[in-house]
Formats: sequence, C-alpha cells, structure tokens
Amino acid sequence: MKYIDEFRQSSLILNCASAIASITKNHWQIMEICGGQTHTILKYGLDRLLPASISLLHGPGCPVCITPSFTIDQAIAIAQQEGVIFCTFGDMLRVPGSKGDLALAKANGADIRTLYSPLDALTLAQSFPKSEIVFLAVGFETTAPATALVVKKADQLGLDNFSLLCAHVLVPPAMASLLNSPQSKIQGFLAAGHVCTITGYQAYQAIAQQYQVPIVVTGFEPADILQGIYHCIEQLEEGRFEVENCYSRSVKPYGNLQALKLIEEVFTVVDRHWRGIGQIGNSGWELSWQYRRFDALERFNDLPITENIDSENICGEILQGLRKPDQCPHFGIGCKPEHPLGAPMVSSEGACAAYYHYLERIG
Repeated sequence: MKYIDEFRQSSLILNCASAIASITKNHWQIMEICGGQTHTILKYGLDRLLPASISLLHGPGCPVCITPSFTIDQAIAIAQQEGVIFCTFGDMLRVPGSKGDLALAKANGADIRTLYSPLDALTLAQSFPKSEIVFLAVGFETTAPATALVVKKADQLGLDNFSLLCAHVLVPPAMASLLNSPQSKIQGFLAAGHVCTITGYQAYQAIAQQYQVPIVVTGFEPADILQGIYHCIEQLEEGRFEVENCYSRSVKPYGNLQALKLIEEVFTVVDRHWRGIGQIGNSGWELSWQYRRFDALERFNDLPITENIDSENICGEILQGLRKPDQCPHFGIGCKPEHPLGAPMVSSEGACAAYYHYLERIG
C-alpha cells in the first residue's frame, strides 16, 4: 500500500478484525504505548471491532501527559523572571503545575511564546540578544534529535542567552517500570512506531524476554493498529514473547544512526520523574557536561526541585493503564478540555481528551 486512504479501507479493517477474532481463544490485555495510537483506536472504533476477550489498555504515551507538575512550576518560575522570553510548544501551556499553568503566567504578564520548532528559539536568541531565551524541551526519543541539533547550533553560534529546561524522556524504561508494578495488567505491548524510527527496536528485546511479553512495533493508521494487535495476540496464543516490527516502511532494527549519534553527543541518560508514575531510573536525558552551560537549571536560581507527589491520583492510574478515563468521577463534568484537571485531558494525544472527543461514540 502506498497511500493513507488504503490503510483506512473499511473492507480491509473488517478483514483484519475478523482475522484477530479467528485466532483469539483466551482473554488478553494489550497496552498501546502511544497516545496517537489511542486516538486512532477510539476515532475509528477499533476497540469495538475486537472480541470482548481482548482489552486495550492506554499507556502513558504522551510527553505532555507525563511531564511532572514540578517541571511546570520550574517553567513558570523562570518565565516570570525579568528579561526572560520563555518558549514552548502550544500544548504545554495548559498543563497543570501545583499552582497554575503557563497560560495563566502568560496572562499575568510573563513573556511566553509558542513555537512550532525549537529552531525558532535560536532565531529569538539572535534577535533579542539582551533577553534570556529559554526553551522547554519535552518529548520522547522522537523529538530529542531536534533539541540536540539546536543545542549544537547554539554552541556553534556562540549564543550565551539561550538555554533549555530539559524534560525529554525515554520509552523502554517506562515500559519496564509499568511491568514491574504489582498492579500491572499488561500482557503485551504495541510499541510506538515514530519512537522506533529513531531508536530502532533492539532495546525492546530484553524487555520482551525478561517480562515474557510480546512487543509489536506498529504505525498509527487503523490497519497498522489491527495488524499489530493480530501479531501480538498470535504470539500470546502460541506462548511466544518476541519483538516484531509491523512498521517496516519506517522502522529499521537499529533506527536512525545519525540521530542517535547526535543524541549521544549532546545528552546523558539520567533518572526522570514521570507524572502519575514517579521516578523511573535511566528514563530521561539531561545535557552532557560539554553543553551544561545551556541548562536552565544551572542558569537560574531558587527553582522548585522537589519531585512532589501529584494529587490527581486517577490520572496516575489512567497513565498506568489501570483505569479508563470514563471511570474518573470528574470526567466530562469537572474535567473537560476547556477546563482540565489533569494532563491527560490537556494534550491532543491524552487518553482523557480522546475519550472526551469521541464521547458520543463510546458512550
């Protein structure tokens, strides 16, 4: 297939669903790790096409959703300082911190600007040499290469008024953390194709074998998702626990080697706090010592650094696949996209936003 429409043909989708039903003999619970996959599942009603014995669990697959509240507090504290132009992606503006969000800080006078690319922050740094330009760098392995490139360019340009508040995270350690939980219901994973485009899928081999779970790399179209579910169920029914690549049109075993080299040069792996989940070892990146001068945490003083416990307990359970968004007592009542109580309702890829957007169908 060459065109997007081909991955959405109703006859193909129904055939895929029928094939899944034909091989399903037991009850299985599979987690899609990416919020983009969650939205595809709900938008096209893929969950309704599956046998009742298959449950799809929604994972923490959105960097907006898992950025902890204390990072938002740090961003606000920096943005409120005189002479700072704080830059971020638009979907981060309404992520709640412990005392508000960036949108509120902007309304109260902070110079906060939304960008489409981190490269735009460099343009601002060159255009406003007397201002401190700070970029909130979030995302999985997918967006880390662009951030690394920006840091290298800032170094080459000799910019001394540019820095990052770095909140990048890595997916495989989070998958292992979820499986380590005594409450875990996960029996198989659909891995995120865009992440694996950068990293490849070799890192998932150890997880599949250690935890005895199949991991299938998939894309984001309906046919991609159902193909991934088919292969995951096939493995579970046969008692196999392997990594399969069902997104070969984009994903290679070892990923994008140039991008990985760039990441390795600019970043170093550290422990990271995930909203609703907690501290996960080796699950984040911070700037390596060669580029530490671009670290906003080094440049600004008296920032909140406590890894506070997030109060939205139901959001934590949703992000871990333990509960569904519509099981929250606030869902669609006190918590809506225009007035979110938790990050999964803010993000365009959050599970709560997906449920709300397609509420009429799933209700």
